[in-house]
Amino acid sequence: MRTERLTLRPYQEDDLDDFYACRSQPEVYRYLYADSPDRAAAEEIIAKKMTQDELTEEGQWLVLAVYWPEAGRVVGDVVLKWLSEEHRQGEIGYVFNPEFHGKGLAREASEVMLKIGFEDLGLHRIIAQCDPRNEPSWRLMERLGMRREAHFRHFEIFKGEWGDLYTYAMLAEEYRGAAS
Repeated sequence: MRTERLTLRPYQEDDLDDFYACRSQPEVYRYLYADSPDRAAAEEIIAKKMTQDELTEEGQWLVLAVYWPEAGRVVGDVVLKWLSEEHRQGEIGYVFNPEFHGKGLAREASEVMLKIGFEDLGLHRIIAQCDPRNEPSWRLMERLGMRREAHFRHFEIFKGEWGDLYTYAMLAEEYRGAAS
């Protein structure tokens, strides 16, 4: 899939260097559940991501590498999880190399995932979640036209302390309204 500036595609083995350059930075994992992987673990992660290249049933993840030709690199990835077929629910997410923050790339790529969810899968509702301290993430959700539905306080123990959670969502009718 192509956007104005980006190519979104399944991961490939030769993306390992770009993936590791992003994922080896501790700040990337500040609000993620895992810790930064070493190179061997990054290789295992990317091998799994290479198998997540389509959505055919509930519970699956579509993971796409975001390649930016201007930089000649994979600069991040976007995901769409099919949460429920019966209730037509999905969830989007994104992780980008901090070197490429502030350029609108995450928004451009995330818009594709919303399009796949609403237009291709016919989802009714798509959510996104983040730690409230991750302001760039929730600001992106707002720029995408998602609305904050919940602020769960002390939702879970996260990296040794109680953590809060924001949940944002968009309905298909809101997506169609924003697209017109």
